[in-house]
Amino acid sequence: MKKVLKNLAVRRALAWLIARALTLLLRSIRWQIEGDAAVASLVSGPPCIVALWHESLPVVPVLWLHVRKLGMTRRTVVLASKNSDGQLAGLTMTFLGTELMSGSSRHGGRQAYDGLVAALEAGAHVALTPDGPRGPRRQARPGVALLAARTGVAVLPIGVASWPSIRLSSWDAMRLPLPFGRGVVRFGAPVTVASDAWEAGLQQISTSLSETQDQAMALCRR
Repeated sequence: MKKVLKNLAVRRALAWLIARALTLLLRSIRWQIEGDAAVASLVSGPPCIVALWHESLPVVPVLWLHVRKLGMTRRTVVLASKNSDGQLAGLTMTFLGTELMSGSSRHGGRQAYDGLVAALEAGAHVALTPDGPRGPRRQARPGVALLAARTGVAVLPIGVASWPSIRLSSWDAMRLPLPFGRGVVRFGAPVTVASDAWEAGLQQISTSLSETQDQAMALCRR
């Protein structure tokens, strides 16, 4: 399968199919989106760094579908790793209205970091998973805090979950949504990282992400 995914045409076709199927699936779920101020900021506010744990990737597109429906026109750049799985996920997001930036801490990290800085300075939102692409689970890497400290842009932690779902035995304990269930999008308070205090900012981001994701999971099971 990985050999097949190395073909760009095949990868794009598969990403398109996944995006269409995922859109239909997410629209079958009853969503509760908490945080009108955060949603309004995404739609018409300044650029921000949207952060989420890797485990919520299958359901986070619902947020982009929602804010685009509300009229968001600001560019959104998604960071994805250069491996075949990361590129497939990133291409899937491009069919949902975002742009792809490739790189990770292991491969192309500096180039990706510079690209994200440029995107934020040009007025785009940036979305990333601080514990991706290979974990450890819910342990944020320094990049998200360094990016916020460098640009002065706030980090917006989000938690997205749906129920019922299937939990995978992957490193991130990813959950795949099932149709016709209930879902929750929950926002944490924006985190601003001082230019000389990225380590403290990293801990604050990580704590907020875990709390927000756990709250979203609890709410969708009520």
